Amino acid sequence: MAYQTIFKRYELKYILAQEQKKKVLDAMAAYMDLDEFGRTTIRNIYFDTNNYRLIRHSIEKPAYKEKMRIRSYSQATPDSMVFVELKKKYNHVVYKRRICLPEKEAMEWVRKEKRCHMDTQISAEIDYFIDYYETLHPVVFLSYEREAFYSKDKSDFRVTFDDNILCRQNDLSLESEVYGTPILQEGIVLMEIKCSGGIPLWMAHVLSEEHIYKTSFSKYGTAYTTMILPKSMEVEQYA
Repeated sequence: MAYQTIFKRYELKYILAQEQKKKVLDAMAAYMDLDEFGRTTIRNIYFDTNNYRLIRHSIEKPAYKEKMRIRSYSQATPDSMVFVELKKKYNHVVYKRRICLPEKEAMEWVRKEKRCHMDTQISAEIDYFIDYYETLHPVVFLSYEREAFYSKDKSDFRVTFDDNILCRQNDLSLESEVYGTPILQEGIVLMEIKCSGGIPLWMAHVLSEEHIYKTSFSKYGTAYTTMILPKSMEVEQYA
């Protein structure tokens, strides 16, 4: 199956109540369709260094930041295909590179147990990242339910809604079941607008009418500040 390997776009995030989501969906009906996969459970394993260098840098809101994860769109097996993703953000623009590999090979690669069998520009970028951040290892399992919509006019304008966002630091495998600690209040939805240019006028209107404002939100960043950092501070306190 063909899949996109390179992305360059803006990713705008909004925190919505259920009633606001309904209003946005009503406005979207004439312009956008739900993608063929419907409501999907997305699983991610985020990688970081021993001292969480990547996420600590990211939450300082620098002009440039980067992160790495392995993602699956269903419960994985060692042979099922997953995505190794290198995501960078510079001056508000998101650049993403990804490679599709069997889950076992993907994990062994990022853990520096084996080299990737693919020899491409993207694999070279990921190799450099892995070598540069010497102590990369799995730190967080993060899952959520997603509904993704695409534009009927075939443009690259997309909207996604994520809820039931769960995180944990144990059982860090895409082969495992979905469970963990919620990082958003019940009934709250994360909406993301993904586009290479401006927002359509109809979307701008509904955002204004419903008082929906752009926010800065990172799933991994929120997991770090609400779950990982407090635990590490507690350990330091009693050390």
